[in-house]
Amino acid sequence: MLQFETQLKQLKHEVLVEVVKLARENNVKKKELDKIPHKIIKGDKARYRCCVYKEREVIAERARIALDLNPSGENKKVNVENINIKNDEQIIYVLEAACDSCPINDFTVTDLCRGCLAHRCKEACKFDAISYINGRAYIDQDKCRACGACKKACQYDAISEMIRPCKSVCPTGALDIDKETSKATIHEEKCVSCGACMSACPFGAISDRSLIAPVARLLEKKEKNIYAIVAPAITGQVPNIITYGQIRNAIKTLGFKEMYEAACGADAVTVHEANEFIERMEDGDNMMTNSCCPGFLSYIETMFPEMSDKISHTVSPMIATGRYIKNIDPESVVVFIGPCTAKKREAVRKDVKGAIDYVLTFEEMMALFEGFGIELAKCQNEEKDGASIFGRGFGASGGLTKAIENYIADKGVNVDFKPVKVSGGKEAKKVLTLSKVNKYSGNFIEGMMCEGGCINGAGKFVSMTKAKTPFDKKNSQSKIKTVLSNEMLSEYEKLDLERNL
Repeated sequence: MLQFETQLKQLKHEVLVEVVKLARENNVKKKELDKIPHKIIKGDKARYRCCVYKEREVIAERARIALDLNPSGENKKVNVENINIKNDEQIIYVLEAACDSCPINDFTVTDLCRGCLAHRCKEACKFDAISYINGRAYIDQDKCRACGACKKACQYDAISEMIRPCKSVCPTGALDIDKETSKATIHEEKCVSCGACMSACPFGAISDRSLIAPVARLLEKKEKNIYAIVAPAITGQVPNIITYGQIRNAIKTLGFKEMYEAACGADAVTVHEANEFIERMEDGDNMMTNSCCPGFLSYIETMFPEMSDKISHTVSPMIATGRYIKNIDPESVVVFIGPCTAKKREAVRKDVKGAIDYVLTFEEMMALFEGFGIELAKCQNEEKDGASIFGRGFGASGGLTKAIENYIADKGVNVDFKPVKVSGGKEAKKVLTLSKVNKYSGNFIEGMMCEGGCINGAGKFVSMTKAKTPFDKKNSQSKIKTVLSNEMLSEYEKLDLERNL
């Protein structure tokens, strides 16, 4: 039986499972959609909100976005076989019913205010936003510009700063607050689909679009060769007793013809990206960044466009593995399964489009297992080493760097490789800002938008603290101990591993 770390994860899982069941039956109609909230929220007693009516509306929004419908729109009949995502479409949405309308005042005066006579907070304010009522400081929110000067000036620490969790983690400022409704909103043109806001929201009010329904339908119909590519981080998402081989068998039992490791593509990407780095340094370039994290790639394009030419031209492990499968079976349907919401947008980017047909998160994978009645513990062990320990290590921050260092050492290449490992929006901003003005000593930036790497992706099923140990343990068990000893590299060398710029 699945164990859920939070009630939010359980609710999302329950909705996804119901959607899988409807998709298998090709019965996604308004009448059936309307039943989902009542199946999950039974009786008249609220489980986690103010009332069952509120809870059911939240569930209804989750069901709609799980079927690629506008979460705030009306239920309608859905042709699941036509669901897909286009390059310019939004991935992350705010569920209005779930948004708790957190306070939007950035700075407020607390009861710690002593009503001192120095009035340093008022003197520090350049916008005349602070006055005194009954001897105590008061902030006029209409005048306040949230500069923080008053907080710094107060010697009693009586002014508090309150930033919404979702807004504070957004690396691009794409998430804003509507002052009239106090609801969170997302500016699509700034969003890099990293899902940081989705992970941070304590009310589960932000969710990613799902393609679970068309995948479930394809698996049920069994009319096409469907292949799964799993991200290296998958080993941390299942209990310790579950082997890599059991994951492979479970995925094939779902109806996939075969399961491939994106980590194998990671070995090929290591070789290609390392050689690209060597060539760039020989040509006199001073720095290059990785391109395997779509969130980080989009972050540079959005926030540091003048540095876009520093991004590696090498495709990500997902795209490399997808191109390999399409090469051996051109009529195949390829589904990537990982922890990353940004991968849903990467799959339809114009410079890599065509390698991946659908992207699912680990949360969605677990819902597929339950929706199809598959228990991991009862699956057979189909062990197969498809990647090196370095390729599998891509799932954690620093994994790419270790892989390139291993390749350079094995090849005996004389190159000055000075990597900088970055994970999370704050680190990315700091390092890229300094690099832009040539004030950072490194010449290769390995960037990941999720703190700690892919194992902390927004679409994870198990938290990073619990996933890290099994991830390290299982991935180290690969019998392929170096990048160059992966025999599959010769097959990937036949492919185009460049982004189509």
